[in-house]
This record gives sequence, C-alpha cells and structure tokens, in this order.
Amino acid sequence: MNQSSPSLPPSNSRKSAVFSRGSYAEALRIGEILRKETVGGALLVAAAVIALIWANSPASDSYFALRDFKVGYEPWHLELSLGAWAADGLLAIFFFLVGLELKREFVAGDLRQINKSIVPVAAAAGGVVVPALIYAAINFASPETLRGWAIPTATDIAFAVAVLAIIGSHLPSALRIFLLTLAVVDDLIAITIIAFFYTSDLHVTPLLLALIPLAIYAFLAHKYRHFFGMKAPAAWVILLPLGVVTWALVHASGIHATVAGVLLGFAVPVIRSQAAGGPEAGPGLAEIFEHRFRPISAGIAVPIFAFFSAGVAVGGWEGLGSALTDPVALGIIAGLVLGKPIGILGTTWILTKATRAELDRSFKWIDVFGVALLAGIGFTVSLLVAELSFGQGSLHDDHAKVGILAASVLAALLAAAVLTTRNRQYRATEELEKVDADQDGVPDVYQDRT
Repeated sequence: MNQSSPSLPPSNSRKSAVFSRGSYAEALRIGEILRKETVGGALLVAAAVIALIWANSPASDSYFALRDFKVGYEPWHLELSLGAWAADGLLAIFFFLVGLELKREFVAGDLRQINKSIVPVAAAAGGVVVPALIYAAINFASPETLRGWAIPTATDIAFAVAVLAIIGSHLPSALRIFLLTLAVVDDLIAITIIAFFYTSDLHVTPLLLALIPLAIYAFLAHKYRHFFGMKAPAAWVILLPLGVVTWALVHASGIHATVAGVLLGFAVPVIRSQAAGGPEAGPGLAEIFEHRFRPISAGIAVPIFAFFSAGVAVGGWEGLGSALTDPVALGIIAGLVLGKPIGILGTTWILTKATRAELDRSFKWIDVFGVALLAGIGFTVSLLVAELSFGQGSLHDDHAKVGILAASVLAALLAAAVLTTRNRQYRATEELEKVDADQDGVPDVYQDRT
C-alpha cells in the first residue's frame, strides 16, 4: 500500500468484529441508496416546513380544507381525503421499498450471513422496545394516550440521511449499512405493529380475496422472464394492476393498506447470483423495481405524505408549551431521544459481551452512539402511527406531531454534534476505502481479511 495513504488499525483477527467491513458490492449498493435518499430527505424536510408554516398562517383554513378534501369511489370504500390517500396510498409505495430492501438484504446482501445480521437486527429490536417502554411508562396512567406507545419506534432514514448530508459526515460504509439496516428493520417491525395492534375492524372476506391477486402477482413476478422475456416493462401491464387490486382489498379488509406494500415487496424475486456479481445476465426484477420506484417514493410519495401529516396548528407559544407538556409529546420525545440510543447502544454492547465479539478497531463506541442518536429521528412512520393512534386532527394527534417534530430536530442536533467531532477520523477511513493499489477495481481494504 502507498505509504502516503491514510492508515487505520487492522480489524480484529482473533475475535469476531462488530461493524467490520462487508463486501464492496454491498457498500456500493448502500451508498447509491443513501445518495438517492439524501434528495428525498431534503424534499421531506421542505414539505414538512411548508405544511407547518401554512397550517399556522392566516390562510390555515385553506390548508386543512385541502387536506380534508375527499375524492374517490365510495362503493369501493375508496372515497378518502387527500391526507388519507397520502397515508394509505402513497405511503404504500414507501413500504413496498421497505419490503423489497429487507428481502434483498437477507437474500442477496451481506445480512444473509447470520453473524453479520444478528447485531443490526437485534439493535433495531432494542431500538423499538426501549422507546415503547419509555412512552408506556410516562403514559401508564392514561389508557387513552397509552394507545400511542408505538409512535417512537421507527427511524426515518430519509430525514437521517438529509442530516448526514447537511453536516457533511463521511460516515464509513460499515456504519452507513448499520444505519440503513436499523431503519429498514424497525420500519418492518412498525408495519407489523400496525397490522396487529391498529386493526380494529377486520373484514375477513376482502382479506382472503386479497390473497388471490397477491399469489398471481408473486407467481408472475418469479416467472417474469418466462412470460415477458427480457422486456421487463411489459410486466408492468399485468403486475401493476394486480398490485393495485391487492392494495384495494387489503384496504377494504380494515388492515392498514401500507401492509400490502410490504407484502408486494416480499413477493418480488431477488437473484442472489446476479446481486453478488454472478453469471446471471441482466438486472433482476428487484433491481428494476427499486430503480423505478425509489425516485417516486423519495421524491413524491413521502414528501406529499409529510406535507399532509406534518401540518399542525400549534397555537402560538402558549399552544406550543401546552403541546410539549402533554404526556403524549413527552413520551415521544423521551422515547426517540433517549430510548433509541439506549436500546440500540445497549443491545449492541450486550451482544458483544454475550458473543465475546469486539468492536472493529476502525471504530469506537462513540461512533455507535452517534448512529444511535441519529436513529432517534422518527418522522414518516411515527406520523402515520400517531394518526392511527388518535385520529387525524385530534388534540392528542396534534400534540403527538409536535412531539415527533421536536424529538426529530433534537435527535438530529445531538447526532450532528457527536458525529461532527469524528469527521476527521471518518475522512481517513473514507480515503482508505478508496485505495486500490493493485488497480483491480476493488479497494484493498475489502480484499484484506487478515
């Protein structure tokens, strides 16, 4: 290696290392995803700010009139407000990508190896359980507000990545993969919670009927090369309508329609050999769908949802004070700002002790703490759960949204303060990950496993 290149301590050789570098292909893929989410995060924040300003301006009535304006076909139970269309319809695209990303991680990504997946998955679970317990402890005496226990459980990856872009962090690939996996896994846990705990009126018939188009969709998705050849766009003519029908039937069943997005994402085949650079020719359907849907999700669906969900009439400083002292908001703030880092950092530390693994020598526990603070940015899914918990426009829903916004900003500031102090080390790591002395197209650090 060139003597002038930056150097870092070698990874642990005797004991297994936590956050050691994965494959170069995985690092490239995650980097590309996060670059796309950076733009989406900026749009998300902009949409939320516009909504807050409009909802607290003299023209606030026009904002709420727009949000509550209903369109759709009532006989199919699809006459919904624009806000509901954003939450039930557009957000299903976001959760489709969550399902797709999670399947890709465990089928073709580095996380198909149990020794690499156990830490981020367990950390994500800890980052869900601890915030929920903190919220429940604060609201234990009020059954009405206790219903919102799941609000502080999710991480908003787009918002988190936008913060990284603003502070200019050169976060190493291992920590970026950890952050993305945390966000995807706890989003999946959140949608599972929504399906099981926020379905009050279940209709079995449309739910069973939804299995029919879902099964046909899955069959054709797995056989799309046989039926459509290499011209994957032809598959859209059939697969997209099947997806819409599945979504509509799940919506009619009483289960939140975003669950359909996750199921459809799981149904898309992932080619392990192609994802790993194998001999299979051409991109798989998972790659095609991710390429087509991620810009729609990050650039349109999530910002529009944020626009319709983040608008809350605060009512001046007095109203803001009242909202922030509500146990709902206090539970959310404590859950996201304290519960997330405690759950993630604590679970990771316990795993290292239980498995006798050690933190990779390229990192320190302060790096894990910074990422754990960043995971306290809960926005998109938290807003959705707040609406499901209390009903859009209710007093508790408004206070919950104030709590979510306050917690996300506070978590972002704390994470920025911690990660910025480590940026010099991150730059050294980033430079090391670019060194390719043998010029074979793969940086040397991804080939040196000694």
